Amino acid sequence: MAWPLSATHTSLQPDGKVMFFGEFDEGDDPPRRWDPVTNTLSALPTAGYNIFCAGHSYLADGRLLVTGGHIASHVGLNDASLFDPFTGTWSRLPDMNAGRWYPTNVTLPNGDVMVLSGEINGVSDINEIPQRYLAASRTWRTMTSARLDMPYYPRMFLAPNGRLFFAAPWRATRFMDPNGTGSWSSGPSSLFGGRSYGPAVMLDGTVVIIGGGDPPTATVELIDLNVASPTWRYVASMSVRRRQHNATLLPDGTVLVTGGSSGSGFDNAGARVFHAEVWNPVTNRWTRLASNSIYRGYHATALLLPDGRVLSAGGRHARSAEIFSPPYLFKGARPTVSSAPGVVTPGTTFTVGTPEAARIVKVTLIALGSVTHSFDQNQRLITLGFTRGTGSLTITAPPGNTVAPPGYYQLFLVNDLGVPSHGSMVRVSTVAGALQEP
Repeated sequence: MAWPLSATHTSLQPDGKVMFFGEFDEGDDPPRRWDPVTNTLSALPTAGYNIFCAGHSYLADGRLLVTGGHIASHVGLNDASLFDPFTGTWSRLPDMNAGRWYPTNVTLPNGDVMVLSGEINGVSDINEIPQRYLAASRTWRTMTSARLDMPYYPRMFLAPNGRLFFAAPWRATRFMDPNGTGSWSSGPSSLFGGRSYGPAVMLDGTVVIIGGGDPPTATVELIDLNVASPTWRYVASMSVRRRQHNATLLPDGTVLVTGGSSGSGFDNAGARVFHAEVWNPVTNRWTRLASNSIYRGYHATALLLPDGRVLSAGGRHARSAEIFSPPYLFKGARPTVSSAPGVVTPGTTFTVGTPEAARIVKVTLIALGSVTHSFDQNQRLITLGFTRGTGSLTITAPPGNTVAPPGYYQLFLVNDLGVPSHGSMVRVSTVAGALQEP
């Protein structure tokens, strides 16, 4: 598909449409919204400033928090805004403490968002003081006791114990306590070393870091944050070295990798990697799959769609997009969802209607993707327990908001052939007992 912008920043909305905005020289262009059902594009209002190189993640109510932006390379804006996907409108927030160019957002258990890193006014001029967006008051808390020099777009995750985990791209990791004005503690060092422009994903509380580095590596390692003393271990390597690639969580619990370069240097198109591959954490095997039509490296994005396909879009000055259909879409008829709740409350059970209840073997929740620069700041996968009934499943919700931060998720049913249903949009509510400090 020919698109008017490079999809450098791409987010799946609660209505199943995709919002995207472009590169530094496209900052005055309006963001676009793509409907994957009708394959149509529409223009959205501008934020009023250049949102290239911002951070973004979703609030509990489905609005997208966009932090920072672009003045020039390595010079960030202190602006912040909310995009409302239901009305297609922007609203400005109070300015942050300083500029942020390449920051990361992490949604917290009570729906607040921690914003970390980003350059202020030049190379390595990092905004070292995180800020917590207080969703209830639409104000900022400056985390004065959590000052830390970090890389830009740090690979951050909310851990099951409520702390934040800095997983990559540096080898040294950290845990952050988000309460009060914050504090850091050391985490276990990863095994390989620096993984610049390598993605990281979270499945059921386990963080997986994939490739990256310069020269790039094919190695993959993971850490289980559910255990008391987590440590890193290697798992199977990809078929080829990659950096500037994307990793997308799929409904069946596998991880799809697309794009990137196998060569040294920042964005080496001469060593472009076209083929996708998928990692199965159960078998610990990678399987080589079909290829992109063009090189998708720096500024490319990849996003899971509600129908189980994956959008692969953008790249440096690449104003195009394409759709990848994973192998599970060719294995037989899809299970159907005849009824599902609009809201899922952690710590409870809920019922989903499906005429294929007897054949369902897996149920997953996947948070809406919001990806840029080889990292999705919002996606996470949670596998849910269930029991089968006649024409329905009784499903156990996540135990709390540290496991499933409040907001919108896609609920998938996967049958005995590995074929997923269409994703049903559900909103995970906030449970008072799981709140972090307000």
